[in-house]
Amino acid sequence: MRVGLVCPYSLTIPGGVQGQVMGLARSLRRMGVEARVLAPCDGPPPDESVTPLGNSLPTAANGSIAPLAPDPPAQLRTIRVLRDERFDVLHLHEPLAPGPTNTAAVMKSAPLLGTFHRAGHSTAYQYLRPIVRAVANRLDYRCAVSEDARRLAEGELGGRYELVFNGVELDAPSAEPINAPHPTIFFVGRHEPRKGLGILIDALQYLPDEVRLWVGGDGPETDALRARTGNDPRVEWLGRISDAEKQARLRGADVFCAPSLFGESFGVVLLEAMAAKTPIVASDLDAYAIVARPGRDALLSEPGDPAALAAALKRVLFDEDTAASLVESGLDRAHQFSMDTLASRYAEIYADLAARRRVRSPQPPRQESQEVE
Repeated sequence: MRVGLVCPYSLTIPGGVQGQVMGLARSLRRMGVEARVLAPCDGPPPDESVTPLGNSLPTAANGSIAPLAPDPPAQLRTIRVLRDERFDVLHLHEPLAPGPTNTAAVMKSAPLLGTFHRAGHSTAYQYLRPIVRAVANRLDYRCAVSEDARRLAEGELGGRYELVFNGVELDAPSAEPINAPHPTIFFVGRHEPRKGLGILIDALQYLPDEVRLWVGGDGPETDALRARTGNDPRVEWLGRISDAEKQARLRGADVFCAPSLFGESFGVVLLEAMAAKTPIVASDLDAYAIVARPGRDALLSEPGDPAALAAALKRVLFDEDTAASLVESGLDRAHQFSMDTLASRYAEIYADLAARRRVRSPQPPRQESQEVE
């Protein structure tokens, strides 16, 4: 079975959906499914299983800037690839996003499975409802990665959605940890208001001077936040980092912090921290509480409250029993969200869609040649 996984976001720019698509493709291939990823790439594709569809264009979406490819050249490449590859099933992640996934849905060269990641609010869904509903109705099967994502899709698009949580690669190669001589907090993500990095920086004033903060990623708030910290030696600005470095710093940090304020659909990065055996402090958001059970797999604090965030961080950093308990429970929790388990469920859906297609479009009977006596 040949499956095309279509991602609307550039694979050379770190992101949750991109990581899910690539991890899912790897698990599917280990299961014997011929999985190919189609996506924009702003540079060399991450591996040979990827068909690049062109560069991305920064596009405002859901309180963030998404690396989408809505330009005509990318759509022409998408159409050409879909015609040439002849996939048995197409798996569209964020199928209504401008660019390749939307084009693939309209073209519909194979049965379509759509996975919806977005949660919260969508201006496009609200103001373009007749158009997006028409495109969504071309999908043969719909999944959502969280209750929030399903609630948004059902409310704005209609239809039924299977809840299929995101996964984490438990057997990914382990990077050598980057250790620090001081108690260290690790943050990684886009530097924009909804990610709450400013709240984490404000929380430092409530923590002992020996505590250090690693800040990975970049974004529209980077310059302003760096200016606020001045020459503070406690904060190390790492810039955009590779997946390998992210894993190494997760394994070396004393606590991973996700202080997001809103707009999260599913806490994939929390699962990555659990798999790396790193205790977690995060905001008490529905999307995070789905993944990390409060007080068991992570300490969750009131969003937007620097003092509450600092109190939770201090407890993990300086209470060994709390940190050890979170790590033990978190590792067990991560195994419940294995990427291989997710791939197995998706493979079942692919097989069902492919079988239904064969029933609807039976092959003509084979013509037997007749020998002349």
